[in-house]
Amino acid sequence: MTERSTYTTALSDQWDALARLVTGLGEKRWRTPTVLPGWTVFDVLAHVVGTESMLLGEPTPKHDGDLSALEYVHNEIGALNEAWVAALRPLTGEQLLAKFTEITDRRRAMLTGMTDEQWETPSPSPVGTVPYSRFMRVRLFDCWMHELDIADALGVRVDEGGPRAEIAFAELTGGLGRAVVKGAQAPDGSRITFALTGPAARALHLQVDGRANLVDELDGPATVTVEMPCGLFARLRGGRTTVAEHSDEITVTGDRDLGNRLADTLRFTI
Repeated sequence: MTERSTYTTALSDQWDALARLVTGLGEKRWRTPTVLPGWTVFDVLAHVVGTESMLLGEPTPKHDGDLSALEYVHNEIGALNEAWVAALRPLTGEQLLAKFTEITDRRRAMLTGMTDEQWETPSPSPVGTVPYSRFMRVRLFDCWMHELDIADALGVRVDEGGPRAEIAFAELTGGLGRAVVKGAQAPDGSRITFALTGPAARALHLQVDGRANLVDELDGPATVTVEMPCGLFARLRGGRTTVAEHSDEITVTGDRDLGNRLADTLRFTI
């Protein structure tokens, strides 16, 4: 499969997974709080509807209040997201699901109808101006993380492995070196392994020489190995939880001080 078909298929499958997760919920369950400050299950799906609506060219709803004054809104993108969520809140859960289905069906058609040139055209995104294809990888990651948010809030299990997880992990690991150097202050010469277990199991090796680079293999024994479930790694990177809440699921071998700092400073989303 080409990168384009891979991302298009993954996004379509991800939207289907989100729809399955909320189908049949009673109204009270729709309003279950999630780990995301200020947002319920309803609000999380409303956020997805809002983002995909914007990508279809729909105008952002107007809001009378100052959304940037909300404690959990940290930047312009956050205020934009909140405008959509606030506008959709008066709907029932079933009405929101119908809106989600309509919007994602239109997005599928849009993605299918795009030319290869459009697919590679530079586009503004949360990670800067990047090719539209790169933006769609970010969209897949965002929707995948929100599936975990909803599942965790509802207390249900979902498949956290497979092709969608592989694409999402590319976002989770791409900036890992910054967390290692800027966050954990790993010194030059450090050799680090994150041993992730579970359905998206993998070993992430980094070597520090001014900056931390992901490598296929370390050139010597690891200074520290941090082992944890892949789902916990994703939630820590996404700022959904803390090490203190899951200390019994993390094993540090080697330099324990560095290992603890590495686990504590994984967050990169805001």
